[in-house]
Amino acid sequence: MKSLLLFFTLLVVLLTGCSTVDRRIQQKSATFNSLDGQTQARLKQGAVAIGDTADMVYIAIGQPDRMHDSSTTSGHSQTWIYTFRWQDYEGSRFIGHRRETYYNPRTKSWQIYYEPVRAEVYRDREEEYMRVVLQDGKVTAIEKTKR
Repeated sequence: MKSLLLFFTLLVVLLTGCSTVDRRIQQKSATFNSLDGQTQARLKQGAVAIGDTADMVYIAIGQPDRMHDSSTTSGHSQTWIYTFRWQDYEGSRFIGHRRETYYNPRTKSWQIYYEPVRAEVYRDREEEYMRVVLQDGKVTAIEKTKR
């Protein structure tokens, strides 16, 4: 079930990716136009490589969901983290009662009854699928989640 949902999420991302890649190419047109044809094709496919610049990563896969900065003796680095988001259905839960009143003509009195109320419950989920480490503005590491 989880892998099926992940597949459909990835499919939606890939199907809608062309328009967003085109938009990102327009935003970073100077960088994109300075690249050779093979690199341009790779970025359009959403692939990043060691040595790519931050602009190239942005063109290929977009804005990261989170960023982490690190400072070490070897310098400053930034990690871009990309995640999938979805909701898991957790079923129906009892949340209380609804009070209802009605007039009973047979007993000539008002009746009160309490009706149980249920609500559908969904849980937001997030799973990291890629980290891109940039040092001095260039990709030095790419980490992908294995399935």
